[in-house]
Amino acid sequence: MDLANRHIVIVGLGVSGIAVARFAKNRGASVIVTDIASEKELAPFMPIARSLNLAMELEQHHIETFVNADMIVLSPGVPHDLLPIQQAKEKGIPVIGEFELASKYIQEPIVAITGTNGKTTTTKLLGEMLDRSGLKVFVGGNIGNPLLEYVEQKESAAIVVAEVSSFQLDTIDTFKPNVGVLLNISADHLDRYSNFEAYVRSKARIFENQKESDAAVLNGSDRLVRSIGKNLKARKLPFYYQNNHHVGIKEGAVISLGQAKNHQHITIHSNESHNLRIDFSMVNLPGRHNIENAAAASLAALAVGGTLEGVQSALNDFKGLSHRLEFVNKIDNVRFFDDSKATNVDAVARALETFDQPVVLIMGGRDKGGTFEALEKHVRLHTKKLIVMGEAKEEIKSVLGDVCRGGARTASSMDEAVLLAYQEAVPGDVVLLSPACSSFDMYNSYAERGNDFCQAVDKLKKQV
Repeated sequence: MDLANRHIVIVGLGVSGIAVARFAKNRGASVIVTDIASEKELAPFMPIARSLNLAMELEQHHIETFVNADMIVLSPGVPHDLLPIQQAKEKGIPVIGEFELASKYIQEPIVAITGTNGKTTTTKLLGEMLDRSGLKVFVGGNIGNPLLEYVEQKESAAIVVAEVSSFQLDTIDTFKPNVGVLLNISADHLDRYSNFEAYVRSKARIFENQKESDAAVLNGSDRLVRSIGKNLKARKLPFYYQNNHHVGIKEGAVISLGQAKNHQHITIHSNESHNLRIDFSMVNLPGRHNIENAAAASLAALAVGGTLEGVQSALNDFKGLSHRLEFVNKIDNVRFFDDSKATNVDAVARALETFDQPVVLIMGGRDKGGTFEALEKHVRLHTKKLIVMGEAKEEIKSVLGDVCRGGARTASSMDEAVLLAYQEAVPGDVVLLSPACSSFDMYNSYAERGNDFCQAVDKLKKQV
């Protein structure tokens, strides 16, 4: 795609917007960035925007800017139903995202990972598997490194591994991963999509341009994922979790993941290799959902040229990521876990399933349109007390307060939530921050929220 002398309008001045602006300017395009946020709100990005000498329209969107563009590039967080965007589309002006733009310049094989939960863990783990298989890998996308950064770098990788969100899939056109991975689908971002079906269609787009020579790694235990997989052109590489037994298929090989009491493994049976095994016993990733993530990463790695040795080595050493069921500390034999990344209902359900011990659960934040009723069974089975905070606290309390055997208490800050949770716990219990909500009512990110939780636990430990 030749961008020289083209007028590019970039909507949203964030990490993605800056990457697109730099990329387009370097290729001779005329660039203007528009954002409804104020200069103060965009302060972290203003220095680099000024260094690029970007033309900017802040605090509003001018329709004239959109309808006079040669191309519009949307940042992932920008709603697609904005009037200026709709009017530009009616004029036939291309509207794409950074992911689509970058893919037009990438010749190397791409492995793309999406799903409601587990994307970043799977992406990081897959990148490590391929690296340890002796392959040069770029890991990026929604994980924090825009794909355009790969296009800009001087050295090529053998494989590009990219996390892709539903928002990024909304703005693809020709994007086609050589291996697409769909981990799971559950209700999320319903504050953004018109309904759940629209969200599901967005996730399914990861496969829409694939051909017979491509591969689709699918969670066969997820009903919605199975439904999406029925009519794909790509060869299917499913994995399953049924009665503590996983099965995956890679071409002629059957990969079964058995889970014994103290031993987990993947056994591979094929004509070329007999009973080769990847040992899961050293994996430090708690919960069924993380076993599924590891299965998906293993299948994707093998499908794109990874080695059994590389997969095994990565599984042995991978420690998981911050704010995802991360052990924080222990106070009087009460263990504290930070799962701040659990911003939807299904993520909380998966976290609760991980623990055999009674859980004091801290929930709340900004509601993303999920259905808290879906947590009733998990709260009833696993939770002894519920601590609620943030904008959604009253709604959560009204739905789950009577379901939890110990009822619910309300906190106005993270320090108070941690203190209340500790007061409700007894030795052997677990205190779990797993919010089921976004963080944007009180924090700038889930990471900031998780860090505040960790600091509150540390302060409490010094006081008791």
